[in-house]
Amino acid sequence: MEQSVYSGLALCGRALEPQPADVVVEAGIIVAVEERLRAPDRWLCPAFFNAHTHLGDSVAMDMTAHGDLDSLVRPPDGLKHRMLRSASRDACVAGIRQSLMRMVRGGTGGCADFREGGTRGVGILEEAAQGIPCRVIGLARDGGEQRTRGVGIASARDVADYADVVARVRSAGGLVAFHAGERDADDVDDALDCHPDLVVHMTHATNAQLRRCAEEGIPIAVCPRSNWSLGVARGRGHPPLTRMLSFGCRLLLGTDNAMFVAPDMGAELMFASVVYGIDDRALLRSAIDGAAAVGAPCWLEPGASASFMVLDPARGGVLCSRDPIRSLVRRLDSCMIETNVFNQRDESIQTIF
Repeated sequence: MEQSVYSGLALCGRALEPQPADVVVEAGIIVAVEERLRAPDRWLCPAFFNAHTHLGDSVAMDMTAHGDLDSLVRPPDGLKHRMLRSASRDACVAGIRQSLMRMVRGGTGGCADFREGGTRGVGILEEAAQGIPCRVIGLARDGGEQRTRGVGIASARDVADYADVVARVRSAGGLVAFHAGERDADDVDDALDCHPDLVVHMTHATNAQLRRCAEEGIPIAVCPRSNWSLGVARGRGHPPLTRMLSFGCRLLLGTDNAMFVAPDMGAELMFASVVYGIDDRALLRSAIDGAAAVGAPCWLEPGASASFMVLDPARGGVLCSRDPIRSLVRRLDSCMIETNVFNQRDESIQTIF
């Protein structure tokens, strides 16, 4: 069977350990990572996974919007929900498709999308994702969860029968995700009592709630730029990234509402690094680890699915970098990406799974 070889400074394994190497790919699987004495001036980095998106919002990106969190995004009558109801199907498909293509160009090989609009919304996402090499994990609601990988619950305070929904999805083998702690900590415990596969935001979570996530192995997807844009973050303590890491939480990075924030993981990395000052390697890992959290790891190691970027540092003006990991976190530009080797094994990658 034909093999492809990609050479450069590879960020190997979950530790993202820089190593001059040849990464050998066969039938969409990494079959070997072979150390070499000298490698070309290329960087090989696992694909990003955007752990929280609302791609449907792309139809109304950067519109003038005023108000608090509830008036903008709370279902069923927040501004975004009114916009989604009034938009045509074609416009929604076009908006999502543009956002997905932008994500791929920026090195994102997958995302977990909270899908509004029930089965109609799922159909729109499926149509928009056709042929784009991005793993879309659909986390739907309002009945749409019957056609996707799982359910994305807005908040335990907003869904009266959330426990019944969780039970149905669990019985079907699906994933369960909750928004929690975005506005305050009052909806966090109810979400954690459901033992979700993912909680999103935890912007105002207490220390006890964060420790519980660490102890129970519940990943947290944080969206710092969105939190700041929507006025629910007030400084380095919101979301509490440093405390999350100190407690041992599994931290994932997402971009949230495409209506307000571009689905750009490079921009999210840079913002989080500058504002929160946390370890660069831990932050880069948080931009990748969402794929592993949903069962599709893409670390650069034998046996893993081949889903990685080949970057030319000269294109981004970072050929003289003394720390490629820091440069990827602080200086990544899509122009640096020479090739995306994304999801070659999955012939049905355009579908939601």
